Amino acid sequence: MATDSEQYIIAIGASAGGLEEIQHFFDHTPLDGVAYVIVQHLSPDVKSRMVEILAKHSKLKVTEAEQNMRVENNQVYLIPSKKFMTIHNNRLSLTEKKAVAGPHLTINTFFNSLAEEKGEKAIGIILSGLGSDGTEGAKAIHKQGGMIIAREPATSEFSSMPSNAIAAGIVDYVLEPELMPAAIEYYVKNDGALLPQASNNKAEEKIIVAIIDLIKDRLPLDFSDYKQTTIQRRIKRRAANHNFTKLESYLAFCKINIQEVEALAKDFLISVTSFFRDKEAYEFLQTNVISEIIKHSTEGEEIKFWVAGCATGEEAYSMAILLREKLTGK
Repeated sequence: MATDSEQYIIAIGASAGGLEEIQHFFDHTPLDGVAYVIVQHLSPDVKSRMVEILAKHSKLKVTEAEQNMRVENNQVYLIPSKKFMTIHNNRLSLTEKKAVAGPHLTINTFFNSLAEEKGEKAIGIILSGLGSDGTEGAKAIHKQGGMIIAREPATSEFSSMPSNAIAAGIVDYVLEPELMPAAIEYYVKNDGALLPQASNNKAEEKIIVAIIDLIKDRLPLDFSDYKQTTIQRRIKRRAANHNFTKLESYLAFCKINIQEVEALAKDFLISVTSFFRDKEAYEFLQTNVISEIIKHSTEGEEIKFWVAGCATGEEAYSMAILLREKLTGK
């Protein structure tokens, strides 16, 4: 039996009118040792019959989510109406929507928590719907190395949700619902691979090295010491996005397309950063460290902080804010 850390969880974001698409999806879903969570925009005034309806289309056990319910493989969990849902320590958590002002972005809420919980083993699916709910959550899953699938907008009645995700450049596959389970099955069975493995692993390694060398030659970035499994997955992800089935072809494409080289390098540089990201750590710094630094500084002395590996700078600005608050008393 797979441990929690080994388990893949597939989250399906859909509008209130996505029932038919969900049915088509589960008509083709095998018993494949993963868990599914459906986050659907539901009317708060109408009792959902999703559990009853979907049970007729799925080989899996279908249940409505409850507070602190553990997520198990070969089961489908449905979000209740009037609720936000998140996941932590492999258990579902429900909160009332009425307590939150503004748009109820239920898909983003769950996708964001799933990205943090499962990382590379998170899979997000965006079906048809109005608006852009799901795009920000899909970005979070993508940043953590998970997979994103969007419904083909051209054949969708409501194309806004999948179109917004595709426009963000973080979608791995654009497929009809009935074709999605096969892509998921391959991804899970091949440990997160988006392309078939090369028959000659040494040849594949040479191509990966050649791509890293190309980036080093074209940009002031050297990824040769990065974790190779992560580098390989992200190269294959970019290749799949451009419909290349061979890494040799993708390498040739990169050689004549500097924009793709820049995009690939940006994909390697996963930005996991935010203001005051670790609340307890910043509280400790403010109470115990910054106060002592100020206490032992002479008047007019310049105070410097070095924040290493802070991506787009939110951590450095957080430190500056704490220092200013201590110095000004505001």
